[in-house]
Amino acid sequence: WIVDPLDGTTNFLHGLPHWAVSIALEHKGKIVAGVVYDPAKDEMFFAEKGEGAWMNESRLRVSGRSRMTEAVFATGVPFAGRPDLPATLRELARLMPGCAGVRRWGAASLDMAYVAAGRYEGFWERALKSWDLAAGIIIVQEAGGFVQPLTEGADILEDGGVICANEVIFDKFTKVIRGT
Repeated sequence: WIVDPLDGTTNFLHGLPHWAVSIALEHKGKIVAGVVYDPAKDEMFFAEKGEGAWMNESRLRVSGRSRMTEAVFATGVPFAGRPDLPATLRELARLMPGCAGVRRWGAASLDMAYVAAGRYEGFWERALKSWDLAAGIIIVQEAGGFVQPLTEGADILEDGGVICANEVIFDKFTKVIRGT
């Protein structure tokens, strides 16, 4: 089990109603089930390998948007002197001129659940912990989205960098974020 009892701690401490409980099941090195529960909105996002992704009783599908100029993305912006701030600012500078917007809400598990629900077209962030990502990985995949390590060839759960999006935008989005 990979558990984050409070993803979005800073939001919670400041009274911002955007935080979640995240639980994933890893079996033989693969994430096979995950749940992200947002108590403030009473939304439970969940998925099991091969069974699809759901929010409460509704089936989830990633967004069908295909144009970057119509796409909304999410990320985490490093805080408190973290060394990855310059890289994130460069990525934002490349992405923002060609998209509909970027959001930073402060709970990676919910950001990934929102990609699965089609609320965002994509999400990326680095330096996360496995408990921030594990449930979101299976939820996005089961909703039809693509998930990769932010650094090609890395292990998402060990490295902590992730990029995910709907199928149509994924390649364009990763090229912009990776600067390739």
